[in-house]
Amino acid sequence: MKKLVLPSLVILFLLISSSQTYEEQSLNATLQTLLPNKPFEDLLSSFSIWYFGTVISVEERGYYLFIEFIIRKGAHFFLFGLLALGFYLVLSFTKYRFIIALLLTVAFASFDEYHQFLTGGRTPSYKDVLLDSMGACVFLSFVHLKNKYRRGTSRQ
Repeated sequence: MKKLVLPSLVILFLLISSSQTYEEQSLNATLQTLLPNKPFEDLLSSFSIWYFGTVISVEERGYYLFIEFIIRKGAHFFLFGLLALGFYLVLSFTKYRFIIALLLTVAFASFDEYHQFLTGGRTPSYKDVLLDSMGACVFLSFVHLKNKYRRGTSRQ
């Protein structure tokens, strides 16, 4: 039963989050309050992020929207990685848990984007599903390699 805590909490958080409009979730005002002097603006201005055919930069978006983009997309990657990890832990009874956890996470990411479609003021995007899937793959790969390494060193 304890194994269900992580995926349940992540799903709950994601459902609440995707029920909110962009305006309700916007970090722009908060970032302006917390970072009035725009720390590291010169450094960040030298970076551009290619995001599925779009260049995201301080020059293109402005300082605060660039920071918000990094936070939002980082949250996608991290939260869906955690969700995949939660599914992986729940599925400890099967040797196919890597692929099943990945498929469940991709399915939930797709549902989450559909849920955003139903929410006013949100734009669902297959790009976010791909980003979520990448987070899941990275987290699952780390745990899989860690387990493989642990099994390999325990045989010696």
